Amino acid sequence: MTPTSNTPTSNTPTSNTPTSDKVPNTMRIDLHCHSVASHDCLIPLEDFPERCLEAGIKVQAITDHDQLWGGLELQNIVAQSPYADTFTVIAGEEVMTQEGEIIGLFLQERITPKQTPEATIAAIREQGGLVLLPHGFDPKKRHRLKPAALQRVYQDIDIIEIFNARVSNPKYNEAARTFAQEHHLAMSAGTDAHTLKDIGAAYVETPTRAINTPEDLIAALQAGHVEGQWTHPVEAFAYKMWDQARTLVGNFTSANSP
Repeated sequence: MTPTSNTPTSNTPTSNTPTSDKVPNTMRIDLHCHSVASHDCLIPLEDFPERCLEAGIKVQAITDHDQLWGGLELQNIVAQSPYADTFTVIAGEEVMTQEGEIIGLFLQERITPKQTPEATIAAIREQGGLVLLPHGFDPKKRHRLKPAALQRVYQDIDIIEIFNARVSNPKYNEAARTFAQEHHLAMSAGTDAHTLKDIGAAYVETPTRAINTPEDLIAALQAGHVEGQWTHPVEAFAYKMWDQARTLVGNFTSANSP
C-alpha cells in the first residue's frame, strides 16, 4: 500500500509537552514508542492513556523491540477503560531484521526477528499491516536499516519516519524527509520514547478522524504535518538511566515495605 501523494510536511520544533486543544478539530499521532514490553523500557502500560492525552496524543502506536504483546495488551486495557472513545492504540513491533530495524503496524501476531528485510516485510504484509522505516538515515543508529537493504526494499515501505526525537543530529531527519518526498511515501513522526516524560515530543498533527484501518492511518498522515522537539541523545540517555533507576528503587521499596 504505497501512497501516491503527500501534503507539505514540516518538522519545525514545537513544545515538548503540548496540550490537546492547541489546534481545534485536530489530533496528534505518534507511531514510534516503547513500553515495558521492550527490554530497555519500564513504562507501565496503564500509564499510557492519561499521559498521551495529557500530551495531546490521540493515536499512539506501541512498537516494542521484537515484541508485540505490549501493544495488544494496551489495546485491551483501553477498550475496558473510560478512554475507549478518546484514545486509539495501534499494535506494532520494531523488528530487528538481519540488516536493521523495520516497524510493522496493525499487527495481530509477533513477527519473528532476525529474518531478511524482505521476509520481515512479507510477514507484515501477510497480516495486512503497514511497513514503517524508523530512523533510517542516521549512521550513528547502530540498528538502522542498512542503506543497501533500503535500496532493495524501499518500494515496499509505506511510511518513512521523517522526525525521530532521538536521532543523533536533526540533519538525519531532514535526510529522511527528502527521501520520503522523492519517493512519494507517507511521512510520520516518532518520539521513540523510552520514558513517560518523552511521550508527546513528536507527532503528526492532522484533522480529527477515526483510525481503525491502515487506510485510515495513511489518509491521516497525508492530511497532516509533522512537529517535534529533538533532544540530544546524551541527554535522552542520561534521563532514561535516571528514570529507570528511580523506577526500580521505587518498585523494590514498595515490594519490601511492611
